[in-house]
Amino acid sequence: MTAQARLGRQGGYASSTILTHVNLTWIEKKHEDWIRFGRQGADTIIDRRRRTVSFASGTIFAFVRWQANDFGTVCSNIDIVRAVGAGEAYATLACVTLGGERLLHIHGWPKVLQVLRAIDVVEALGIDAGDAAPDHWCHVHNRLSAGQTPRAYTLARHKAWLARQAVMS
Repeated sequence: MTAQARLGRQGGYASSTILTHVNLTWIEKKHEDWIRFGRQGADTIIDRRRRTVSFASGTIFAFVRWQANDFGTVCSNIDIVRAVGAGEAYATLACVTLGGERLLHIHGWPKVLQVLRAIDVVEALGIDAGDAAPDHWCHVHNRLSAGQTPRAYTLARHKAWLARQAVMS
């Protein structure tokens, strides 16, 4: 975990009122933030370059940040995050108010592209990437961080995840 990610706690709020807010900025070819997947609870347009999207607790979403200057790409990151509820521990992230449980954090455009392809593989199965097993995104993070190729998500793995969820509830 980076120095930027610190543990914190939410307190004093009913879980139904807790939303994770992500501030997005879009300045063409300079600073581009976007949500790759995730069920948005609200979308507030601030001005033509900025908006805030909100996610209910438990929602998994992917947040992509890309910045450039006159000489090329300066920063490219992707985070796959689970929005947390009241009383849950969370990591702080840039542009994410309150923060969330970070399942994946990858930086560097070649690796970010690999994560985007992994998301495409999940969606090609007809599965919303936000519904995939959170462990899969941790696996993708660990393998890419180690310079290895992650295993593909399969329908069998997804069915096992759904069965596990049914048993746990």
